Amino acid sequence: MRTPSQFQTYEEASGRDLKKRCHRRKILLLLVLLFSAVLGLVLLIFFIIFTCGIETCNTAACLALLAKLQKALNGTVDPCEDFFSHTCGNWGSNHTQGKDGLLGNVFDVLLKENQLIMKRLLEEPPLGASSSAKEKAIRFYNSCMDTERIEARGAQPLKELINEVGGWSITGSWRKTDFNRTLQTLMRRYNTFPFFKAYVGPSASDPSTSIIQVDHPEFELPPESHFKKTVNYLEVVRLYLSYLLKLAALTGGHKNVTTSYISPALSFISNLQKAVTPLKERQEKRMLFYRTTIRELQEEAPAIDWLACLQAAFYPVQLNTSQPIVVHDMNYLRGMSHLIGEWQNRRDILQIYMILCLVGNMSPALDRRFQETRQELADKLSGRAAEAEMVRHERWEKCLSETGTFFGPVLGEMIVQEIFPQKAKDLAGQMFSEIQDSILSRLDQVEWMDHQSRQEAKEKIYGLRVEIGNPASIHETNGLDHEYKEVEMLEDNFFHNVVACLAFLRKRLSQGLVIPGLKDNWEVAPSWSVHSYYSLRRHAVVFPAGMFRPPFFHPEFPSAVNFGAMGFFMAHELLHSFYNHVWPESCSACDMQALVQGTDCLVKQYERYSLRGQHINGSFTLLENAADTAGLAIAYQAYKNWLAKRRWVKDLPWPGVSHHQLFFISFAHAMCGHQSLEGLQNFLHSDLHSPPPLRVLGSLSNSPDFSTHFHCPSKSPMSPALKCHIW
Repeated sequence: MRTPSQFQTYEEASGRDLKKRCHRRKILLLLVLLFSAVLGLVLLIFFIIFTCGIETCNTAACLALLAKLQKALNGTVDPCEDFFSHTCGNWGSNHTQGKDGLLGNVFDVLLKENQLIMKRLLEEPPLGASSSAKEKAIRFYNSCMDTERIEARGAQPLKELINEVGGWSITGSWRKTDFNRTLQTLMRRYNTFPFFKAYVGPSASDPSTSIIQVDHPEFELPPESHFKKTVNYLEVVRLYLSYLLKLAALTGGHKNVTTSYISPALSFISNLQKAVTPLKERQEKRMLFYRTTIRELQEEAPAIDWLACLQAAFYPVQLNTSQPIVVHDMNYLRGMSHLIGEWQNRRDILQIYMILCLVGNMSPALDRRFQETRQELADKLSGRAAEAEMVRHERWEKCLSETGTFFGPVLGEMIVQEIFPQKAKDLAGQMFSEIQDSILSRLDQVEWMDHQSRQEAKEKIYGLRVEIGNPASIHETNGLDHEYKEVEMLEDNFFHNVVACLAFLRKRLSQGLVIPGLKDNWEVAPSWSVHSYYSLRRHAVVFPAGMFRPPFFHPEFPSAVNFGAMGFFMAHELLHSFYNHVWPESCSACDMQALVQGTDCLVKQYERYSLRGQHINGSFTLLENAADTAGLAIAYQAYKNWLAKRRWVKDLPWPGVSHHQLFFISFAHAMCGHQSLEGLQNFLHSDLHSPPPLRVLGSLSNSPDFSTHFHCPSKSPMSPALKCHIW
């Protein structure tokens, strides 16, 4: 039995033990809490860094882009009702009318910016050897800008040139030269083709090989079919007659003499033009790409000495009568030959027509009077006489255009170094690879394709050639210097320079037959072009350096912007690379019912759209609409794949706009612009694309991802229940 004192001692001991246990528990709890906090912080840091880290881009490039996007946006328009008006609603009010008074868009703005960069580069103090191609390009541009000398010489250089090729009856100095010999002179020395056009192009059977191609010439007077039914074509002919009379007067012809010769010349031109077979008829009758030889062509159209004329055009390449050629309108060539035969007793009129073609070709090198006469005709023929002042280009724009015509590769080398550094080119290449992978994966999901056609499509993608920024040869300065070695450019004689460059172009034309490398030439100037394209001939997609600038692309931009704009264009062009290879007629084993269901859906979707009272031809624009819809989906998937590999998001300081939304905003902003009603009508009749607003509405309406990220209610205008696609 315990005594009171023992109980007291026991209780004291028990109390001390209890306090110790409580203290230990508190420490343990604190350690657990501290460990949990540290672990949570570590996990949070790990999550931010490796999973979905967000970095706000506050560089000058990003802030300028943000201002541009916000300035164009119209927040009063519900994005689920009309995303184009939401994104681009205020774009038009912040930009002046396009330079032709009819069309203005983001591409026009970017093009003008690129041209200004090129202007600055050409006007900087020249460096390097005076014989370099760059120096010659600068000299050509400077001579074009020297309007004081051009005006002082007036029409005298042209008169001397006309006299060199035999003169004409307009000034009473025509020497009865041989018709075919004069034609050969014009083709060889001045790259002028009055009666037919001859050039080097890809063979229809093998696009990798080149062949001489012959077609009708380009006529200054548009055919009657070019105009609306409401236009009085006789009035158009009178306008052209007035233009010809003014040209003749400017070269020294007297009014009475001029009229007596120009009127029959116009009659000859009209009859020659009537010999042209309409393109649609030639396509239906399979008249295009008619393969023949020079010997056979001589029998079909004997008025032309074909061997001698083509030899002149492609000198120094040696040709013979067995030379294979391609004719695009044999009926025209027969009719042209017959017409020349009928006018043999008026060879002075044939000479006048040839000289008029030469004057048209030389017009960029002539004084202001010739320029204004030509511009007046263009204004009246396009129905823009009242807007004539709006279409005037500044002198530097004209000179830049002419310099680009003759020195495109040289200017490309100059501007690529300025606007497309290696860092940007590397990023663009990585983006394209991501797009390429994305489309290869998507092909596996195309319901209507069979295994064989799917594999053929993939092989096309694997074999595709991609050219980003510029042709590989553009940086070969020594090669460019050698190519332009024989071109003599004078600082103070623009007329001489144009003549020299026309001869250079003609020589380059002939080299296309014998130098395979020339087939790599781009169809656009990489110096300032803002349009990509797919080349069937080379099975290549081309993205000029001029496109890789804000608002389409910048190395500092969030990836959502780069993929939303440039990524979309990449995917769009890449899709075109195999459209002609896996289309219904070449895919007999495919599920035609599923394919037709997809195409019908797209056709009907776009034909339901109306823009300013104008409707879309869904069949005419089908391939472009399909490339838009699938291109957007592919670019977005590529963007998500890109993020998954990098696990980091760069964003703009734009509260309330996620990087996913930024992707779609960037896509739509690339289409911002405004069109007059006349411009829209012309667009609908000539362009295979849908108008930009409908490219945005159509593509996004078919995108479930867009509906998700903008929380568009089901069956809202931008989120219809039925979403169309082919790919």
